[in-house]
Amino acid sequence: MLPPSASLVAFDSPVLIATAKAKTAKTAKPAAAPTASSPPKNQPASNGSADASSKTEDILNSILPPREWTEDGQLWVQYVSSTPATRLDVINLQEDLDRKLQQRQARETGICPVREELYVQAFDEIIRQVTINCAERGLLLLRVRDEIRMTIAAYQTLYESCIAFGMRKALLAEQYKVEMKNKIVQLEGETTDLNRQIEELKTKCDSTEKKEAERRALEEKKHQEEVQSLKKTNVQTKQELERILAPAQPPQKK
Repeated sequence: MLPPSASLVAFDSPVLIATAKAKTAKTAKPAAAPTASSPPKNQPASNGSADASSKTEDILNSILPPREWTEDGQLWVQYVSSTPATRLDVINLQEDLDRKLQQRQARETGICPVREELYVQAFDEIIRQVTINCAERGLLLLRVRDEIRMTIAAYQTLYESCIAFGMRKALLAEQYKVEMKNKIVQLEGETTDLNRQIEELKTKCDSTEKKEAERRALEEKKHQEEVQSLKKTNVQTKQELERILAPAQPPQKK
């Protein structure tokens, strides 16, 4: 594992894990709760200062966990610094923040992971500085930091959910668009086929009407011929009957 990258949070010098275990055992001792009563007479006043320092280190380690990495087969650990910050340290923090923002080309507006990371480091360093001077204020800032992170995580989850929902809607819309295009092509093909069938039926209908008109004309002509023939036959029959039924006239005398 490579050593951690430079951070805006102030850390002590890295130590080997053996030394780190000793320091962990030292700082892991439970710190007594601060009381208004003075220390016992047989206890040196410096013990109270050591307990306060140990308590501060415990709080710092809980707020900003130590960094660990492996280098050349050795495990190294680096604890957050418990050195109080001066006014110059605050000014340097601001300058380092501006310089890193420029070096890493962080965007000034909009969502930028680089800018977010650097501001988180700067806020952690401010929490470290405040915690050393007043542990209660540091813990309160820790609550504020955690609440901000939870809010950002909630908004990020909501944003990702909205993006996923929008992507699904876009994919569904694209799929619906493709389906509609295919449906349009299908309907256009069916329309073309129906138009072709209509033209064929029109042609067939015209042909049928023409044939029917010719047939009716032939039948009409045939009917007229039959009527004329029957009329002629009727006249002939009538004349024949009149001739047969006419009385015979006697011969005239001379």
